[in-house]
Amino acid sequence: MLSKRKIKLFKSLQSKKYRQLEGLFMVEGAKGVKESLEGPFQVVHLLLTEAFRDELISLGVVLPENVELVNEKELVMIGTFQSNRAGIAILELPSSSDVQGEGLTLALDDVRDPGNLGTLIRIADWYGIKQIVCSKETADVFNPKVINATMGSFNRVNVVYQDLSVFFSLNQLPVYGALLSGQSIYKTELVENAIILLGNESKGIADGLESYVDHPIKIPGRGGAESLNVAVAAAVIIDNFFR
Repeated sequence: MLSKRKIKLFKSLQSKKYRQLEGLFMVEGAKGVKESLEGPFQVVHLLLTEAFRDELISLGVVLPENVELVNEKELVMIGTFQSNRAGIAILELPSSSDVQGEGLTLALDDVRDPGNLGTLIRIADWYGIKQIVCSKETADVFNPKVINATMGSFNRVNVVYQDLSVFFSLNQLPVYGALLSGQSIYKTELVENAIILLGNESKGIADGLESYVDHPIKIPGRGGAESLNVAVAAAVIIDNFFR
């Protein structure tokens, strides 16, 4: 049985304030926990049901020594899932990292919805995009809702928070920005070493960033919908870069 102190600590990690204060974040569920054990983040606490522990062992997963056996009720009490028969991993927040490497980079301006951010990370992982640069107003990548929506992809995509004006002023790569006034992406020459800039779910790219966009692009619509969800738009745009 977990102590009251640990329960209080783990529950507090649902808040960004306490994640930063404790230097920890939470991963829930079978897939997230399993991928975390094989990922780059340090596992500080590992809470597993007996059944899931045995399943991991049968799969050949090497478990750390700090495993604590808990029941489903405790997992639900600590986390955000309404049902959790597997476990929760408490991981160490990484130190801040810089933008690295070449290839495609996704830049996000003020994407507030945690589910959208998580899905964007998962999409980036699917297409082999290794990094996302976020404005400081964008949702926190270590929010449990974001982590859950990534389906484990947070382990493979480097997410960096920067002032985008500063980032773009130092950038040498071409910037493709999703704008309603842009040219059809199907008629635009696309290169693999570039930055794709996507804006806020309702407001789009901030006026102050539009001047950094070298290639305004859009996805031509054929029906009556006013707009696309930002994650859906990202998937369509990114897919075209690999055609």
